Amino acid sequence: MTGTATDIMDDQTAATGAAETAHRHPALAALTIGAIGVVFGDIGTSPLYAFREALSQSAGDGIDPSEVLGVLSLALWSLILVVTIKYVVFLMRADNQGEGGVLALAALARRSVGIRSRLALVLGAAGASLFYGDAIITPALSVLSAMEGLHTIPAAATIFNEDVIRMCTIVILVALFFIQSRGTASVSKLFGPICILWFLVIGGLGLWHIADEPSIARVIWPGYGVSFLASHGVVGLFVLGAVFLTVTGAEALTADMGHFGRLPIRIGWFSLVLPALALNYLGQGAFALSALERATANGQPFTNQDWFFLMAPESLRPALIVLAGLATVIAAQAVITGAFSLTQQAIQLGLLPRLRVRQTSADFQGQIYLPAINWLLLFGVLVLVIQFKTSSAMAAAYGIAVTGTMVVTTCLAYLVVRHRWGWSRALALAAILPFLALDLVFFGANILRVIEGGWVPLLVGAGVGTIIHTWVRGRGIVAAFEKRQAIPLADLAAALAKRPPERVPGTAVFLTANPASAPGALLHNLKHNKILHEQNLVVTIRTADRPVVSAEKRAHVERLDDNFATVTLTYGFMETPDIPRDLPRDLGVETRMSGLDPMKTSYFIGRNTLKPEAEKGMPPWQDRLFMFLQRNASDPTDFLRIPPGKVLELGEQVTV
Repeated sequence: MTGTATDIMDDQTAATGAAETAHRHPALAALTIGAIGVVFGDIGTSPLYAFREALSQSAGDGIDPSEVLGVLSLALWSLILVVTIKYVVFLMRADNQGEGGVLALAALARRSVGIRSRLALVLGAAGASLFYGDAIITPALSVLSAMEGLHTIPAAATIFNEDVIRMCTIVILVALFFIQSRGTASVSKLFGPICILWFLVIGGLGLWHIADEPSIARVIWPGYGVSFLASHGVVGLFVLGAVFLTVTGAEALTADMGHFGRLPIRIGWFSLVLPALALNYLGQGAFALSALERATANGQPFTNQDWFFLMAPESLRPALIVLAGLATVIAAQAVITGAFSLTQQAIQLGLLPRLRVRQTSADFQGQIYLPAINWLLLFGVLVLVIQFKTSSAMAAAYGIAVTGTMVVTTCLAYLVVRHRWGWSRALALAAILPFLALDLVFFGANILRVIEGGWVPLLVGAGVGTIIHTWVRGRGIVAAFEKRQAIPLADLAAALAKRPPERVPGTAVFLTANPASAPGALLHNLKHNKILHEQNLVVTIRTADRPVVSAEKRAHVERLDDNFATVTLTYGFMETPDIPRDLPRDLGVETRMSGLDPMKTSYFIGRNTLKPEAEKGMPPWQDRLFMFLQRNASDPTDFLRIPPGKVLELGEQVTV
């Protein structure tokens, strides 16, 4: 998550301040528990399917002990190189005022490279597009893989066939998406304890079965993995693509950094998550080797199985399935809330049209719900479950979106290292190229599985990327039109001071993207209504390349004369604008502009009518898409928190 889990992040963020006081240790413990419940949900449920799928890719001509050892070695070194060294040690240093994630990193890179910021914007948009492909696969794959554990209970195998398991998965997922509008703050406090129990259980299961084959620990030597790849050719690349499933969810380590901080995430990873994952994979490998030896001794064929659930005694397997179900629901919840947070950031950065954003908590601003994203994700998740039917079929679609996002993140990290940290080109390349090469190897290995299902995240990413490109380009065309029609605000103010129209009491707030030019709504008001309010504020909303802007730096006021003042409101890309709340009550100027009475304030918004034209602007299909996005964008009064009864909309026809 790529993603963030905003339902509990504010509870944990509130403890950050306490970490600097005498209560540092209790606060650090709370943050660490919260991080374990949110950050590691996705990667923590990978043992359900990762080893099984990787081993199945090498099972075409049978499985021998060297293949089990090779797959395990690749899995362990993937955790070490990709997650531990790249993310936990290196990339967690590249934060934007404590925030991480692909868009936060893109914003930091844009601020670092200056005039070349377009590259950072394109990379950020690409990473965000691929994230949505991951966001529909993670809930479907994780919950379905947990429910498939019912196959391993002999007494239930006949009852819970493939269709019943699929229906159970659909019911759980539908219920999960339906409760999003109510928020999950009441249950989010259980996420940490449940996930801690999950990691202790899977680590304990692995440790128990390592006794079946203690020599399994030798796979820590990377030679087993290298030898496997060298001797298996193209098959080895397919296996490597499946091995990548062990590190899906690594992006969440940086994406949620702003909510918990580096130290709690690192403590959680090194003290619990990494040992538990390593022990579980080693246990699955030892269990598989033991089963292979028994099959060979008895002259029976050896088949790949659901090693994770089979490790548990049959009597305890139902409890393990319930715990796995809870863990996968938590992982799915983290991805869903991460999609909400990423979408809010994309809207603030101008990459997507305004969408309706609802607060699910009266206490914490970060707990949000976006109905459009919620239902689109649910639709995509249900299509995947119905179309692919099993987790094994769906696993092929998983890696491409994640590896693509990792490639983007690494490229952005180079821009930050080179231009923000001031490293020399040689040193920056020496640090970044090994990570980029590793990402490209995994990406290439996953591309081989496009036909098996990898086309799904690519299709979703291409669709979102097309929407982003169309929206950004369309807005540029509209902005260029408005610039051509613009009249300097200073000139208009001077003309109106010499020949004032009829004045009416109260304050008029005109929203515009360019404070130097007279807003179109102001010109239309003068042209058609022939009036001017006593006070006139030209308000511009800016989004900073940082997550949060302090209240002291929110508003900047400049007076033009007794009639006009410009107000610039600046928000971080993780904040939601609130115009009535943030307009300064005391404008700090004399005469008529001495103050702002909310009860006597009217808001004027320009809303242009779009008209397509084939000869210029965008292609006709892109014109229609942009017009569709514009029509279905959230009402600006909702997005900007303006009371609907105080809004007047004026505009004209614009050709795109």
